[in-house]
Amino acid sequence: MSAPIISIIILAVMFLTATLLPVNMGALAFVGAFLLGTVFLGMETADILANFPGGLFLTLVGVTYLFAIAQGNGTIDLLVRGSVRLVGGRVALIPWIMFIITAVITAVGALSPAAVAIVAPIALGFARKYKISPLLMGMMVIHGAQGGGFSPIAVYGVIVNSLISTTGLDASPTAVFLSSLIFNFLIAVVLFIVLGGRGLLSSRVGHFVEQAAEARMAVSVGARAGGDVAFKGFGSGIYGPRDPAGDGARETSTRAERIPQLITVAGLIALAVIALGFKVDVGFVAITIAVILALVSPAAQKGAVNKISWSTVLLICGMLTFVGVLEEAGTIAYVSDAVANLGMPLLAALLICYIGAIVSAFASSTAILAALIPLAVPFLASGEIGAIGVICALAVASTIVDVSPFSTNGALVLANAPDEVDKDRFYKQILAYSGIVVVAGPAIAWAVLVLPGWL
Repeated sequence: MSAPIISIIILAVMFLTATLLPVNMGALAFVGAFLLGTVFLGMETADILANFPGGLFLTLVGVTYLFAIAQGNGTIDLLVRGSVRLVGGRVALIPWIMFIITAVITAVGALSPAAVAIVAPIALGFARKYKISPLLMGMMVIHGAQGGGFSPIAVYGVIVNSLISTTGLDASPTAVFLSSLIFNFLIAVVLFIVLGGRGLLSSRVGHFVEQAAEARMAVSVGARAGGDVAFKGFGSGIYGPRDPAGDGARETSTRAERIPQLITVAGLIALAVIALGFKVDVGFVAITIAVILALVSPAAQKGAVNKISWSTVLLICGMLTFVGVLEEAGTIAYVSDAVANLGMPLLAALLICYIGAIVSAFASSTAILAALIPLAVPFLASGEIGAIGVICALAVASTIVDVSPFSTNGALVLANAPDEVDKDRFYKQILAYSGIVVVAGPAIAWAVLVLPGWL
């Protein structure tokens, strides 16, 4: 049996094992690289480790460390709640605020599941409070996260652009980012229309506040009728009489918290300006800003290192090390030649998009991107089809399916559904929607980004 066939079998076993068992695929990839390299290819361990992506490791650690500090000192929560105030009482804008927030969070470097984990509970809480479809709100959060996920300093964007930069193919980080952002935005528009968004246009936050006040008044009247004291008077706080000294202490504490938060916001802006404007390495810039924030507020960054997404770091570094060994085995050239021999480049591109979508719906989007892009490179290098368009379509097809309840993002939305929501029904709704996305998404991405040949 040839080395390419053996390596493909090992890759398939890795994906199957990571899908069925709670084992990090990056760890499996390191084992696969070791076995394939030493047993079947006769490689030295030093040669295997030469494929370890040191620069990408620094970027992933630096960016997720910075984001962990921003989350720990309350900056992310401050930005979320501050943004919601901008709706000016218009309920119909709340889903769009959630979309924008998650897009911004991932665009500045947060992992998609991290952004969804932060915003989904808040968004679904608003859905319950203002009678918004939980499916609409949950999917707006996920599509927002995926829309921002391919910015040049985002994790997905860094991975894709790093892979392409080593191939000699034409690269366009802006095209990849905008393709994902626009694609997810258009999906969000359709969802908003189909799932009752138009009915929210006439709703105002004040209407729900009045309803809540009437409900509280009814409870109060009932309590007084029963001889129970519900309120302590207009001069009292919610939980009892006000304590002027306590108010002063809380105000001082709030001011102390705001300083690190303002510095964090400035740091995130600096990351974008320095990394994008001056082309300085994202990893070094991110970890420098993170260390500055840690020095400014040591207490706020406590535990931030533990919140670095080590599982994702292991996943990506393991997969890319394995991909390097695949190149040594000739697997990438073997698969690309097989695709090229189909004689129909457009059909081959469509097939790659569907493979990415189907696998990603059950496994890691990051892993499938790291595996499929190198496999597609030799085929794309032939020049028979636009490389940028195929990369953009593959990026979109492999990530929009994260709405699946079997993916981390979809599972987070399902888990954070309000108590009033029927979880079984909500699960079926998410499953049905994700099925539509898996079937239609890759075809639409291919038809828009690959078929016209404009990229």
